Amino acid sequence: MKITDLRRERIADRVRVSARVEWEDCDQPGRDVFLETTERCGSSLNVNPDTFLVGCLVPAMHLGEKRVAIDAAVCPELLETLETAMALLHTWYGSRYQPLVIETAGVRMPAADRPERAAIFLSGGIDSLSALRRNLQRYPAGHPSRVRDAFLVHGFDIGGVVERGLKYPVFDRAVQAMTTVAEEAELELIPVYTNLRHLCDERELWLKKFHGAVLAAVAHGFTSRIHRVELASTWDLQSLAPSGSHPLLDPLYGSSELRIYHRDVELRRIDKLRIVSDWEVAFQNFRVCLQNVPDRLNCGWCEKCVRTMTGLVAIGKLAETRAFVEDDVSHELLDRTQMAINHRDPFYAELIEPLRQQQRDDLADIIVEKLAAGSERGL
Repeated sequence: MKITDLRRERIADRVRVSARVEWEDCDQPGRDVFLETTERCGSSLNVNPDTFLVGCLVPAMHLGEKRVAIDAAVCPELLETLETAMALLHTWYGSRYQPLVIETAGVRMPAADRPERAAIFLSGGIDSLSALRRNLQRYPAGHPSRVRDAFLVHGFDIGGVVERGLKYPVFDRAVQAMTTVAEEAELELIPVYTNLRHLCDERELWLKKFHGAVLAAVAHGFTSRIHRVELASTWDLQSLAPSGSHPLLDPLYGSSELRIYHRDVELRRIDKLRIVSDWEVAFQNFRVCLQNVPDRLNCGWCEKCVRTMTGLVAIGKLAETRAFVEDDVSHELLDRTQMAINHRDPFYAELIEPLRQQQRDDLADIIVEKLAAGSERGL
């Protein structure tokens, strides 16, 4: 893979940084990859070669490239940690993921006037909202690790899957909901648009190997503004498995100018639900749904919605949020939900006892039965 022609330009009412990607060992077409943000935030978006190296490396490994050659100077600390990242992916996923040779036009010294400002990725889901809440509770105003910026990324879940379309109205609605949260938290909400995911639009690649790297790539684009970014954990320590975002992997995408913190891995999902439910503005505006339906934040029927709703039933809070139209989970709705796929079973297993404490044995029994059936099938 060759990465060339790094540039910054204005596209309509957005500021864009981009690079040309050409494949060498597979038959993928060349394309421009980019980050964009609004004109209001455009002065903070810089042409950082680290962005494109981090954002392109995993697809290059996945599709059998022998090297990544970038026509720019790269942070030497990043080059070193990427060797470990590639070795980790190889250990997790075997011979297909061979470490690549990385060729650069040299190495780059860190900027002399590096900022002391922290950011977080704020999708609007339970993980990211609880992570933001804990950051604000732990770091006082003025501390360099207190979050002051929040990135909401188009091309991640919204607009990330080519066949589903770009869905800009859905993203605009998510921005509106998170603006309410950001205003109360005294954050700058920064919308970012990228097509890095489209380098290889395979779901398995995205979930298990790639999505953390895309977030890191976005953050590298703003190192003139921030020195640290927080990524919310997905699984707790007891449930950890190889994933595209992982406490061992994410920090390896950082550099001497950017520290990446994978936070809250000690918390279970139900713990995070309790944190968000105690923060009113977040509890009324969270967005967990990946269906991106046009008329509501959360569809109420997809697996992720049903799982979150069931968790809220388990803590006695579902009827108190406007984020779902529904105020209960029926036996039929939970029974048709696939639980033992993509390592989701730990999220359901932790709900069994809290549901029983809420006198919802009907729901607890379904989870027990479905997890047992999945275990017998080897899922």
